[in-house]
Amino acid sequence: MSEDTAQLRIRPLQDTDLGDITGLDEKIDGKYRPEVWEMRLGYYMRRDPEASLVAEIDGRVVGFMLGEIRSGEFGLEQPTGWIEVMGVDPEMRGQAVGRRLAEAMLAYFRGRGATSVHTLVDRDMDGIAQFFIALGFEPAGLTPFVKELA
Repeated sequence: MSEDTAQLRIRPLQDTDLGDITGLDEKIDGKYRPEVWEMRLGYYMRRDPEASLVAEIDGRVVGFMLGEIRSGEFGLEQPTGWIEVMGVDPEMRGQAVGRRLAEAMLAYFRGRGATSVHTLVDRDMDGIAQFFIALGFEPAGLTPFVKELA
């Protein structure tokens, strides 16, 4: 752990994190999308506010991971954790921010009775796939299907 991440604190998402997460998204993707993040954060705050997390150093948000526990979807009847969105400040990558977020989220899911955790990764995002593989995730039997609507 670097000196920078020695002070890393993982905490539950708060509605006041909207600006910081919007800023991180813009830093990562180059797009300013406050309306997208306002809807997403509102959803996770209503569904399972303790499941979504942020990482901060000296009060500055440097990463986030959004997820929840669901059951009865995709043929998975048991409580199942879902990691749906994550982001780490590009300046902080390689310093275990994502790993610390994931470890905290997995512990939360385990404590709430989840028996497995799922996520979806775009096959063009090899770095994200490698991140999840390093955490012990494996490809699953679920196959995503999509139909473009014109």
